[in-house]
Amino acid sequence: MKACALTDRGIYRSENQDFVYASTQNTGSLENLFILADGMGGHQAGDYASRYAVEHLVSFFEKKFPLKDVHGILKDGVRAVNRELYDLANENPELAGMGSTLVIATIRGNVLYIANIGDSRLYLLRDELEQVTRDHSYVEELVAMGMMKRGSRDYQEKKNYITRALGVERSVDADLYALKCKAGDRILMCSDGLSNMVDEFEMEYIIRSEETLEKQAEGLVDVANRNGGKDNISVILIEPQISEVQS
Repeated sequence: MKACALTDRGIYRSENQDFVYASTQNTGSLENLFILADGMGGHQAGDYASRYAVEHLVSFFEKKFPLKDVHGILKDGVRAVNRELYDLANENPELAGMGSTLVIATIRGNVLYIANIGDSRLYLLRDELEQVTRDHSYVEELVAMGMMKRGSRDYQEKKNYITRALGVERSVDADLYALKCKAGDRILMCSDGLSNMVDEFEMEYIIRSEETLEKQAEGLVDVANRNGGKDNISVILIEPQISEVQS
């Protein structure tokens, strides 16, 4: 397995409120671990929320959970850290209103397990680049009800209004996904600083290139900045390297 993580402040933001973590080594009962968080709140609060979320999730997952399945481990970790962030925001006025999006991925055998909250995304590149996670956003809720068309002008104007985030409510549940990886698959995790600035065709073109993962990640960030760089940009790229026998 190969992986690369990169985060960038972007052009217009004065600080980076994204935080990323990527490890191809065992973390407790997990064989590998990838986390991306995009903080929100005032100056300091967003940065604090994303960093706290990632670092404390890693600490939680470093424990051994021999009797839990992967989704159970991810779910318990999210719930525990959400409650910690919620309590901190209520105890400290300077952190009031903080929260964070979250997308977590881990692979066991040939199965990719995912947990997500908010509008940070995970894509799978196989025959084409496909968004696996679904945004917890106002516009996606309207799309699901048939009241808005994805990609419309209203959609573009209101797509940053998220409806679920880590640390905002006393309790929160992540959406959980599991899918079988195949030989040749690539995985992209990103914050909306990438997905709002670079269309999926260009993402796919860059990820399909013969460049190293590091060069591909740099290429994605560079394009987002060339297209305006209006937000922090974070990218995690993963090559699971599944054998044909497993697939």
